[in-house]
Amino acid sequence: MVRVAGHLEEYRTLGGIAFALLRDRTGRVQLTFKKGTTDPALFAQVEAAPRESVLSAVGTVQRSPKAQLGVEVLPQSLEVLSVAGVPLPLGVVDKVNAELDTRLNHRVLDLRKPAVREVFLLRAALLAGFRQAFDDREFLEVETPKLLRQGAEGGATLFPVQYFEERAYLAQSPQLYKQMLMGAGFERVYEIGPAFRAEPSDTVRHTTEFTSLDAEMAYLGSAEELRQMLEGILHDALEHARGRLAPTHPALAERIPTVQLPLPRRSFSEALRSLGREGTLADLGTEEERAFGELMARETGNPFFFLTEFPVAVKRATFYAQRDAAHPELTGYFDLYYRELELASGGPREHRIEPLRAQITEAGLAPEQFAAYLEAFAFGMPPHGGWGFGIDRLVKALAGLANIREARLFPRDRYRLTP
Repeated sequence: MVRVAGHLEEYRTLGGIAFALLRDRTGRVQLTFKKGTTDPALFAQVEAAPRESVLSAVGTVQRSPKAQLGVEVLPQSLEVLSVAGVPLPLGVVDKVNAELDTRLNHRVLDLRKPAVREVFLLRAALLAGFRQAFDDREFLEVETPKLLRQGAEGGATLFPVQYFEERAYLAQSPQLYKQMLMGAGFERVYEIGPAFRAEPSDTVRHTTEFTSLDAEMAYLGSAEELRQMLEGILHDALEHARGRLAPTHPALAERIPTVQLPLPRRSFSEALRSLGREGTLADLGTEEERAFGELMARETGNPFFFLTEFPVAVKRATFYAQRDAAHPELTGYFDLYYRELELASGGPREHRIEPLRAQITEAGLAPEQFAAYLEAFAFGMPPHGGWGFGIDRLVKALAGLANIREARLFPRDRYRLTP
């Protein structure tokens, strides 16, 4: 005897036999009711239950090549645990596609769809892969505050909150704390946690709450050393994720590409030259990113690539970015792309306190507002660098999603605070 339970996805009758499909996290279990052998009361129970009601059945198992799992359950008892309301505001198995807003408005029903659930199986596997890759390299996982007095890049994109009698802000990133931990001697840290940006963007690649995967490492020799660390972690994380999914979800595992190392590198100036913008200093726009991503994929055959050597003029708000000693108009900063989608940004940080103070002022900020941060640089700070990685964007890319909101369970954007 076995007990199975799940949401009632479908019920149909064919003469003297009836079938009910119960959907749980493993798939669909088929209940088979046969007139003459099944208690007639069970027919009445399942017929009265609306779709998506939660049922529990106890019965015997027999082989059935037509069933999804290769077996069917012949119920001997049935219990309706919860009755679903009718009509459903959103179809779970209907072929008609709903608009994204409708799906997000009724997200719990939307998340019942097996294809939607697969997005989060992929996401979980990727996060597990990154943790394994960091752990293999002796990075320490940390958790930094999400309520701050100031942001990592000023206050224009900060969400203010009332903090008792004071004004506080939701963290844009763990940037300042990662650097402070370098001064504490932790040397290698990473964090996977929420971050918030009050940007009035309404695009398919932005949300106001997102998950940031951040890393920082001390005793950094060069920006290239940092890039090699990042591409190695990316390679191992994706390999681990694919191996985790392959035994149970082989089709999902096939969505994860093999990272071909080393990744191609192109300087910012080379990108501008390719786009016919040589000599200008504005950052790439969305259409330019798309054009350059397509160009790189054609030229290299690799969907991943680094864009390097960003000018100071482009990264001025990133006051902690280290300037290139030989070319002071440049930083060692780089972005990691998957086709047209920027996944990560990082580089060597300025670890000397006086240049750092000057760069804070140059960015239009007041050094006294960063007193606790700067103190970490006053008593011995090793050379260091790191990056921030957008896990939501990676999920969007690998799952083939049209909108980054689909990569989060309950997304938040400029217009959405519920559910």
